[in-house]
Amino acid sequence: MQQNQLFEYAVIRIVPRVEREEFLNVGVILYCAKQRFLQTLSGLNEKRLSAFCIDEAIPELQQHLTAMQRICAGDKSAGPIALLDSAARFRWLTATRSTVVQTSKVHPGLCKDPQLALEKLYAELVLLP
Repeated sequence: MQQNQLFEYAVIRIVPRVEREEFLNVGVILYCAKQRFLQTLSGLNEKRLSAFCIDEAIPELQQHLTAMQRICAGDKSAGPIALLDSAARFRWLTATRSTVVQTSKVHPGLCKDPQLALEKLYAELVLLP
């Protein structure tokens, strides 16, 4: 029987106007060292996002989210950060920033299957009921 493993996660947020401190959760990034798992799950709800920013910004935001996915996957074409080990990539992706795409503080958890944990967190923290 597989035991629970420690994982860390952060919520990916869109913060269109940093000075207003308003944000919209758009994804989750999850790292489980023991299972060598680093992945992000994200999606832009354009209707909800339009309340925060102009529609022209949506393609650029999607590019940022795609870049995060490529870095998680260690895609060599994603630049030098993607070449780091998974722990360093996770720390870089979750570092505090004052940009439009940010992450929450890192939170711990326990799971047997990090993919299922990622999907559950995404459903709970990003998707509308």
